[in-house]
Amino acid sequence: MALQRGVNSLRFNQDQSCFCCAMETGVRIFNIEPLMEKGHLDLDQVGSVGHVEMLHRCNLLALVGGGSNPKFSDISVLIWDDSREGKDKLVLEFTFTKPVLSVRLRSDKIVIVLKNRIYVYSFPDNPTKLFEFDTRDNPKGLCDLCPSLEKQLLVFPGHKCGSLQLVDLCNAKPGSSSAPFTINAHQSELGCLTVNQQGTLVASASRKGTLIRLFDTQTKEQLVELRRGTDPATLYCISFSHDSSFLCSSSDKGTVHIFALKDTKLNRRSALARVGKVGPMIGQYVDSQWSLASFTVPAESACICAFGKNTSKNVNSVIAVCVDGTFHKYVFTPEGNCNREAFDVYLDICDDDIF
Repeated sequence: MALQRGVNSLRFNQDQSCFCCAMETGVRIFNIEPLMEKGHLDLDQVGSVGHVEMLHRCNLLALVGGGSNPKFSDISVLIWDDSREGKDKLVLEFTFTKPVLSVRLRSDKIVIVLKNRIYVYSFPDNPTKLFEFDTRDNPKGLCDLCPSLEKQLLVFPGHKCGSLQLVDLCNAKPGSSSAPFTINAHQSELGCLTVNQQGTLVASASRKGTLIRLFDTQTKEQLVELRRGTDPATLYCISFSHDSSFLCSSSDKGTVHIFALKDTKLNRRSALARVGKVGPMIGQYVDSQWSLASFTVPAESACICAFGKNTSKNVNSVIAVCVDGTFHKYVFTPEGNCNREAFDVYLDICDDDIF
């Protein structure tokens, strides 16, 4: 993500009610509705930080050093417990031989992603290594972990180009590299992936970034193909709404797209689909569904997107948080009307209360 205003990376927490910023000046954590700062860790406490991951709204944070003035190495994950008295709030450390590219947490496990390997440990009491998975080159640290208590689904790039590996951590035997299920999702390398809250759906895009494909995690079948656009783009984020009725995505084109999943008739179809017979080249555009609504954010600024709380039955909202420090909230209707409801510069908001 671009180094504008010193933000190295951004992440939502598991229920998308907060987001955290790994910064050149430490860490800042914000509540989303209403937008306010919930806490921060200063440069002298943690140095510059490359990645930060929250666990719901609790006192534990996973930190990976990065940026221009790190206090901690980028090959280690440090667990910070903000509820501890005194200055020493670092309670756990996981160290590897290669840089840590991403971290995922759930209430009972921590997942740590390196370029070619993924480690799963029990967490937070007496961490024990449960699993180790080899992956193909995964320079973006792609991985997602279902937060649901019922389903412990882990998804990451498979060995085959464009494939997804699905592992049920509940049923797999610890210590084994049990054969995960594979979905051949794309022909080119994966660029983005996400799992819904319930662990029943996985969405992915390739590095081309033109299509988002949706799969059932149980049957492994493709359910729908969504078209972001025709020009290649780098996808930063794909998010499901809380009940999986909708999906949103953000990319380096500066457009946040919103798709309907429950009632796919709401999505736009290509005008050519209504024309009748078309040649094989155009056929692929005809079959896929285009977003029902979209809005723009600064194109030169990477951003993450998620759904806000539902205000009423027919009005849904999408939040976009950009590395340039801006916060955007848009409301949309099933008919595809989309209007800005809020704009803020979150980095200029003062600390509201103690984390």
